[in-house]
Amino acid sequence: MSNKNEVRVRFAPSPTGHLHIGSVRVAIFNWLFAKHHEGKFLVRIEDTDIQRSKKEYVESILDSLKWLNIQADESIVYQSKRFDEYKKIANELIEKNLAYPCFCSPSAKATGDKPEEVGQKYPGTCRNKKFTNEDLEKPHAIRFKIPENIKSISFHDEIRGDISIDVDQLDDFIIIKQDKSPAYNFCVVVDDIFMGITHLIRGEDHISNTPKQILIYKALKSNQPSFAHLPLILGPSGNKLSKREAATSVVEYKNQGYLPDALFNYLVRLGWAHGDQEIFTKKELIDLFSLDKVGKKGAIFDTKKLQWVNGVYIRSLNFDDFLAYLSDVNLNKKKELTDRWEQAKLTTLFDLYKERSVTICELTESIIDFSSSPEHLDLSLIQKWVSEKTKILLEEFLKEIKQMEGYNHEHLVLSARNICQKHNSKLVEIAQPLRLALTGKTCSPGVFELITIVSLDEVIKRVNNLINKL
Repeated sequence: MSNKNEVRVRFAPSPTGHLHIGSVRVAIFNWLFAKHHEGKFLVRIEDTDIQRSKKEYVESILDSLKWLNIQADESIVYQSKRFDEYKKIANELIEKNLAYPCFCSPSAKATGDKPEEVGQKYPGTCRNKKFTNEDLEKPHAIRFKIPENIKSISFHDEIRGDISIDVDQLDDFIIIKQDKSPAYNFCVVVDDIFMGITHLIRGEDHISNTPKQILIYKALKSNQPSFAHLPLILGPSGNKLSKREAATSVVEYKNQGYLPDALFNYLVRLGWAHGDQEIFTKKELIDLFSLDKVGKKGAIFDTKKLQWVNGVYIRSLNFDDFLAYLSDVNLNKKKELTDRWEQAKLTTLFDLYKERSVTICELTESIIDFSSSPEHLDLSLIQKWVSEKTKILLEEFLKEIKQMEGYNHEHLVLSARNICQKHNSKLVEIAQPLRLALTGKTCSPGVFELITIVSLDEVIKRVNNLINKL
């Protein structure tokens, strides 16, 4: 039994696909709101569309929420298990003359069940039609009867302020379809009452649903929740985020190597702000979160900004958590890493490469690639640092390190500086060719640190490979 003063919110995805990045932001805002008010965050699976709802998507959605550490505080509600309850309540509305059976063919009916559906207003053909129990054996839908004594429906939105919609924009909308499945606006109200939901925090595309739902709350003599409609996430084009502009599912970001806390942090800042602060702990977000800091305009999804945030989190990651992440996302890559590198060297490489990586995938591939000689050396990358001295600098550097009984980073840097000074060259004129020879790139962790990780024979082989191409 819930406390009547307890804040209770819900996240209600439809299992017709993987969890969308816009949907998960709704889940995050609900979760933070509940935790800030020491309330309850609930999950409901809206699987009334039997044809499109898939068990695999239910599992994917719940796995994505678990990955982000967003857990329901009570048992998950499945709408597909509550059809009898929807029919029972719809029949009660008919008995109270608040709804009626509609025998019009589906092709003739007006739409308007969901926000994306558009159609002509239903003319009320069956509104006052007499019917018998025998009639009810025929295929029919059930429509909600719009009250005749009201002109408008008003509500306060916690983000957008007061909103009012004229009743003449509505028609007698369907609450139970001919196939006996519940219509969206009806079953969500029935379930929100059943779950004791006090605040509805959802996307702005549901604003058009709100008047219909308020009418159902009143018909069922139930207090309506507080409403808050979040702006949509937009792509760089300014339109609703599409797959052409960025990955749109949580699964994709997980597989691309984004950390759950980084994605969580980024999505919170996408439409909510606390001054200029960008990086937050979960505790800070819970303590600071409030709906009055949510913007009214759509927020632009910026992949580069997300990468920057992810890079910040990667730099704070420890080695054990890195391996745990790979165990969860890609066991094959974890095995490839541990097969190629002994523990001590792998740990050192992780510490070096994490400083410049923006995804776990990039970090992992960089460490794997470094275990082998570069397959291709693009000399154009070092063209501005190459001169007639380059071979001499590299050959003398190899001669120096062959004579060292052991070397560390400081020894290597000192040796390279002495060689450059001798030939009146800059350190970069030897460092960048060495970097290309070792990694095949001109951007990497410190090249003299990398040299200490591979064997002397491997260093000699890779540098000679470059010398032979100059």
